[in-house]
Amino acid sequence: MNERAARLRGRERYTFDDLCEIMEILRGEGGCPWDREQTHESIRNSLIEETYEAVEGIDNGDMALLREELGDVLLQVVFHSEMERERGVFDVGDVITDECRKLISRHPHIFADSKAETSADVLDAWDKIKAEEKKRKTTGQKLRSIPPALPALMRADKLGVISKKAGFDFPTAEDAFSKITEETEEVREALSSGDGEALYEEIGDLLLAVVNTARLCGIDAERALSSACDKYCSRYERLEAELEARGLSSESLGMDELDKVWDEIKHAPEKREKTE
Repeated sequence: MNERAARLRGRERYTFDDLCEIMEILRGEGGCPWDREQTHESIRNSLIEETYEAVEGIDNGDMALLREELGDVLLQVVFHSEMERERGVFDVGDVITDECRKLISRHPHIFADSKAETSADVLDAWDKIKAEEKKRKTTGQKLRSIPPALPALMRADKLGVISKKAGFDFPTAEDAFSKITEETEEVREALSSGDGEALYEEIGDLLLAVVNTARLCGIDAERALSSACDKYCSRYERLEAELEARGLSSESLGMDELDKVWDEIKHAPEKREKTE
């Protein structure tokens, strides 16, 4: 163990600078073989995963989990920054400086003489300043600026928001819903034709129509689908329990029979455990 590593052991409380130094030690000469081998690309997914685990803490109201996962997200920021410090491109101090400058620039109602009475005023000013900073003049440029790496439902929702500001949107949710019917029929035609490429395209169009309808109804499509997935998991567990109670298994039944039991479960009230 080197002197720097020994000095950092056993403290009751650590600082941000300590975290940066620990990462420097891990990546440095004689450091951890795994940490030294990593690149931006190799830990790319970790940044995504840690962010979603922090979101899980928020959704579940689990502050212990949120505290832990925010630390993991922070680690990813320090990890990526350390790689570039080693190359002499930028360091975590540059990242912090850029963010502070951005916050000051985009809050002129706090750090300058602009006025913003409502949250909507703040968001409008933020979007305008951001567009000016990024030199995005056209709606097309703003659409292209939405990161393709976002979950597709979130990306689709953001595209709809930007389009709406440009005056290109369905007048009502009912109008958007009619597009679902149209796209559903095109999916049906592609299925019938056996054209795989057309089916791929039409299913994408159908999903986009669903997201637009959800957005105009004030529903977050990403969260709605996530809730539907949770509901599916719960019902499938109830399906398994019901089959076991009947001495059956999913492997022993055909899909028609399974679907019948599924419908029974779907329309039956969910049993709740008694509490003291």
